Amino acid sequence: MSVLVYIEHADGKVKKTSLEAVSFASALAAQTGEGEVVAIALGTVDSPELASVGKAGASKVLHADDVRLNDGVIQAHASAVAQAFASVGAKTLVLAKSSLGDAVAARLAIKLSAGMVSNVVELPKTSGGYLVKRSIYTGKAFAESEITTENKILAVKKNAVDLKTDGAGASVEKLSVALSDSDFASKITSTERATGEVLLPEADIVVSGGRGMKGPENWGMIEDLARVLGAATGCSKPVSDIGWRPHHEHVGQTGVKVAPSLYIAIGISGAIQHLAGVNSSKCIVVINKDPEAPFFKAADYGIVGDAFEVVPKLTEALKAEL
Repeated sequence: MSVLVYIEHADGKVKKTSLEAVSFASALAAQTGEGEVVAIALGTVDSPELASVGKAGASKVLHADDVRLNDGVIQAHASAVAQAFASVGAKTLVLAKSSLGDAVAARLAIKLSAGMVSNVVELPKTSGGYLVKRSIYTGKAFAESEITTENKILAVKKNAVDLKTDGAGASVEKLSVALSDSDFASKITSTERATGEVLLPEADIVVSGGRGMKGPENWGMIEDLARVLGAATGCSKPVSDIGWRPHHEHVGQTGVKVAPSLYIAIGISGAIQHLAGVNSSKCIVVINKDPEAPFFKAADYGIVGDAFEVVPKLTEALKAEL
């Protein structure tokens, strides 16, 4: 018996969120005695990259190297993962919560007759049942859900668990899956990807600006700081609405929800809609010249000052240290 982990990859690299899911599965297997952790990867990705998943806790990676799976067609991915689940005799599937992961997990819950919990933030309590703690209300509260089915699916929230990096390399085995025309009944005709050195949904550090930046011509200051930190850039909803920045950078309840290790908000007042998209961040730093800005109440660290004075000095100080 094994714990199976569905891993995602992009640009030839396994996503950090999927590695976190592998580490979660490794801890879960140790807790429940479910045996080894096996990962399943779909589509084109190099074997050495897949073998590196072992550092996060997997002993083996099954690779269904079918180019038709590169586009992320949901039903095809669900069919392939279901076959892998049966082949390793798994009772638990772990994956990262993501737009693709959520859609695949929902279909797998039906295929596998499995109970599913999303936004998982810690290992389940298994001493008297199977209770899973999950984040709800955009991170404002937690709930415990009980899974009573034999098969279980857990979608792990980003940055909710520590990433293991001390494991050995995993073995990589080819997996042949039977996919029918019905698995590809829906087709992805085009994909528009966000551009930038670091993509917002995957970023471990995010630097965001608001209307306090006064205009798009001043965004170089945000980009300079982000570049030094290796961060993605974001913005508040009003900034994207008036066209200062592209909509894919809009962070908030109706935009991209982020959970980085560090979120830096510059010239953003901190409306509740914006806070709902960032309150899962591990550390929030706010820079604002208004000492009464609501964002300071949610901040771990705050700097009351003019962003046009503070940010360049911060950037230069970081350049000297990093």
